Amino acid sequence: MQTVTKEIKDVFFVVKEIVYPRRCPVCDGILNTFELKDRRIKRGRLIHDDCIKKIKYVKAPTCIKCGKGLKGEDADKEFCDDCAKMKHSYDRGFSLFQYRSVSGSIYRFKYMGRQEYADFYARATKKVLGKKLSALDIDLIVPVPMYRRKAAERGYNQAEVYARKVSEMLDIPMCADLVQRSRNTLPMKNLDVRGRRNNLKKAFNIQRNDVKFKCILIIDDIYTTGSTIDEIARLLRLAGAKKVYFLTLAIGQTT
Repeated sequence: MQTVTKEIKDVFFVVKEIVYPRRCPVCDGILNTFELKDRRIKRGRLIHDDCIKKIKYVKAPTCIKCGKGLKGEDADKEFCDDCAKMKHSYDRGFSLFQYRSVSGSIYRFKYMGRQEYADFYARATKKVLGKKLSALDIDLIVPVPMYRRKAAERGYNQAEVYARKVSEMLDIPMCADLVQRSRNTLPMKNLDVRGRRNNLKKAFNIQRNDVKFKCILIIDDIYTTGSTIDEIARLLRLAGAKKVYFLTLAIGQTT
């Protein structure tokens, strides 16, 4: 019965991709649903060959706390300037892409309904960071939540979409409702560090008094100052988590 159900799902997804073909996460051009390789018909790729060369991944040396890339005079440092000045609630962070190389991709993923990009994002995450993340013995993945009304207007939470695909790829459970956003907040891009932290006070709550999972991975789309992740990590620790890490699609780089 399970085999039949899986086959039905596979047929459904194939038909869906034919009617609504995938888009390349870099150029947003249409991707082939199928392609011929070694005389066999296979599912099409998740990104154009030329476009994958345009993406820049986060590479060493990186800050040992937030994972931001270090270069120039900062290349020999352990911490970036932000982490050297600030104490974070999380243990360590990992990010996949350098933000500038994927800013357009993440914008479409976040605001224009390109949820299919998450398949490529998750596959790239496993390839680049899979071993590091698996070595952490993570018990649970928690996406950064959106305010309910905002999520309803957009139709989805991009962090949750990405987190679900990573959960499937790395075989780690995900819980989308462990942390909830209890109130809407101001746009963070116009606030300084102190303003961001004040903006997030009492913005989240944990749905359980006792968190049984001891090692948790918070997932979001972009890391800037880390204020949102810090606040969630702080609450998870208060609820019983011993280790809290984060993963984001993109992060900036020191200049």
